[in-house]
Amino acid sequence: MTNDTLVSSTDRPDDQQVEAALFAKREKIYPREVHGLYATLRNTSVIGLLAIYFVLPWVAWDGRQAVLFDLPARKFYIFSLTFWPQDFLNLAFLLIIAALSLFFFTALAGRLWCGYACPQTVWTELFIWVERLLEGNRSQQIRLDKLPRWNRERVRAKLLKHAVWLVIAWYTGFTFLAYFRPAGDLLADMMVFNLGPWETFWLFFYTLATYGNAGWMREQVCMYMCPYARFQSAMFDNDTLVVSYDIQRGEPRGSRQASENYKGKGLGDCIDCRICVQVCPTGIDIRNGLQYQCIGCCACIDACDDVMDKMQYPKGLIRYTTQNAIAGKRSRVLRPRVLIYASVMLVFIALFVYTVMQRIPLELDVIRDRNQLYRETHGLIENVYTLKIINMDALDHYYELSVSGIANLALETRDDRIFVESGAVYDLPVQVRTDEADLVSRSSDIFFNLTAVEDENLRVTEKARFLGPVP
Repeated sequence: MTNDTLVSSTDRPDDQQVEAALFAKREKIYPREVHGLYATLRNTSVIGLLAIYFVLPWVAWDGRQAVLFDLPARKFYIFSLTFWPQDFLNLAFLLIIAALSLFFFTALAGRLWCGYACPQTVWTELFIWVERLLEGNRSQQIRLDKLPRWNRERVRAKLLKHAVWLVIAWYTGFTFLAYFRPAGDLLADMMVFNLGPWETFWLFFYTLATYGNAGWMREQVCMYMCPYARFQSAMFDNDTLVVSYDIQRGEPRGSRQASENYKGKGLGDCIDCRICVQVCPTGIDIRNGLQYQCIGCCACIDACDDVMDKMQYPKGLIRYTTQNAIAGKRSRVLRPRVLIYASVMLVFIALFVYTVMQRIPLELDVIRDRNQLYRETHGLIENVYTLKIINMDALDHYYELSVSGIANLALETRDDRIFVESGAVYDLPVQVRTDEADLVSRSSDIFFNLTAVEDENLRVTEKARFLGPVP
């Protein structure tokens, strides 16, 4: 037998194990209920985010829905602000801020987003609460699933649970649609089965997606479908705050009585109760070190601290800390990469706030008449334009128009005062005339000035070109 054959024979079992792990049938995880500081924080976050999501479409503001993304009208209402496609820069700033905040919080404290604010985590927690309410705690759920498939108790509990899950999933899909169409109108059409084809599609899509992701796939989404689980390690270093097991204090692990002198037996503080594994929503053993499946929910910290209290041992065998701190080295939470992320993020936040505060809900587009460069009328040079006035304010306005840039310019329009409704686009043809003697070049800059009658601060100026003969 050659060396190549020996190497191949040695490697083959490892390959088989890897292949078996990849294609192994999923084993259902029954997360044990846990109480403590981090559980309270997580529950508060879940309840708060769910309340915001489900309640916000029903909040009224100035006679309309407070948050509404009206795609047909190309208007996006966020409380007192009305955004248009022309405000794309603000959206770009928001996306940049979101990305930088993800980098910042990940480098600082690991997967805070995953453990406390990710929609997959939030809706999975909600579905788990329903499961516990209807099927009982972890041990009761395991007992129920061991009953025969068509056992009356099991069938009744499962049907009720899945019915409640589907109702929650349906309302999740309905609420999502309500951000794009007024919730009252949407509900009224739904009650008489008058939804359009796209509305029906997205309602069923988000209902089934919520039901499948939060009810059935759960941790599989975090482990295999979410790309963040794969690239998060690029933002981690030994000074990132992560959920860590103190191996020097905990090992060697072993069971014992609370009154035993475990130090004399050479044991560490870990009693190998595996409660930290039972409470984990992804089913990992944090004692094996940092793993990409860990979503940073800190359930294992609360569970372990509770066990340490009962054993009268110091808390913190599993704790939120850095790898350097666990190894007894100096740890720096505020380090260059964190400070750089924070600084850049604050710059973009300031830019976003500035652009929103300085934003003028009025736009003026000037379109020259392409059929004729200029024309002569009674000894004057005339240019023709079409002005597109977009009132992006929540109120109707009257506007006054003037023109400047060349001496003795005359403006002729069909309206002395221009009335534009809220959200409307108004086309206004205008003629601008001047004496040929006042032209200093063949092409000169002129400026159209538009001012709201009710508010002089609501004004905009747009540059255009005035063409004439060579002087």
